[in-house]
Amino acid sequence: MRIPFILSLLLNICASIAFLQAQSVDSDPVRLGWMQGFPPPADKVVRAADGSFFRFPALRYSVCHMRSFLPTVAVPAATVSQPHTFFSVDDAAPSAIDTVQFLPIGSNKPMSWAASLEKNYTDGILVLHRGRIVYERYFGCLQPDGVHAVMSVSKTFAGTLGAMLVAEGVLDEHRTAASYVPALASSALGTATIRQLLDMTTGLKYSEDYSDPKAEVWAFSAAGNTMLAHPKDYQGPTNYYEYLATVQPQGTHGTAFAYKTINTDALGWVISVATGKPLATLLSERIWQPLGTERDGYYQVDPAGIAFAGGGFSAGLRDLARFGYLMLNKGELNGKQLLPAAVVADIEKGGATGPCLPRQASVPCPAGATGTCGGCRTTSMVPTWHGAYTARLST
Repeated sequence: MRIPFILSLLLNICASIAFLQAQSVDSDPVRLGWMQGFPPPADKVVRAADGSFFRFPALRYSVCHMRSFLPTVAVPAATVSQPHTFFSVDDAAPSAIDTVQFLPIGSNKPMSWAASLEKNYTDGILVLHRGRIVYERYFGCLQPDGVHAVMSVSKTFAGTLGAMLVAEGVLDEHRTAASYVPALASSALGTATIRQLLDMTTGLKYSEDYSDPKAEVWAFSAAGNTMLAHPKDYQGPTNYYEYLATVQPQGTHGTAFAYKTINTDALGWVISVATGKPLATLLSERIWQPLGTERDGYYQVDPAGIAFAGGGFSAGLRDLARFGYLMLNKGELNGKQLLPAAVVADIEKGGATGPCLPRQASVPCPAGATGTCGGCRTTSMVPTWHGAYTARLST
């Protein structure tokens, strides 16, 4: 390859404000002893039912064990993986990278690369250079043979599948979601085009402000709740699809980019109807197995078995790197065109040039921008300098 390339996939978790000054090692799930013992001590048990699995510092254990807390559906890996695609270079490379010094934004005190990983509560990181693994580190709960929740990077995969189907003519980007899914006819999502779902340029009454207890994201979460029985007087949606059918309009489709996870879940619904296959099955057949992945991925599912397309995927670090490498190579791997080249080219064009505003806000999005990897080409899979890609978790 002519252009040097460094791909890093950094799996971080967010610490609560109360722990921001704590050292990463102090929240290490192995050191804290979560779920260790037969049975574990009462104060070391992490549960979904009481929400403790999603609170820091127990969250650092949960992100590697989501399948232990929530129902899931597998995304089968390749029957025969392709480990030869990546291989380590000389042993001196990792130590050389660890000692690299830089100035953090807003600070005048140098920090080493190794120190930054602890500061960011890193669970795993992998660096590719010209298709070869030159740096790979695992911390806390994550091991080379494990998987990690990728949160909003999940959107990357549903969006890429959608873009592939548009390129192949299975989906028409100018048709509305309701024309594929009649159940969305009375929803604001139903009048959005497939392109607007891909770009997240929909006008929806939906806030993803987690600090607001009245934000619509909580109603969406309740619809997908598999942990607790709903109250007897509960009359709301009981799965993700039922919720998507209730979304009300706010604003005009196609005029602004606004980060709203339900766009991806509506897209996942359209994809399943159009192909006649569950999202997990299609992802396995079209991307995960052809990539030669080493490990099964999995999606969290709701009470109806519907995959959480916008944030419920878990995968291994090397397999995520395989996908990034596929993007770098214009959708080609080992001589086979796994993604239409037009899809990759569209993503590489980039989207809105301004800063990405908070997810409850909106930013103008130019005509023709694509959100195949998470909205207006500004989230999840981001083309950066020298044709490199950064896959980032949303916090």
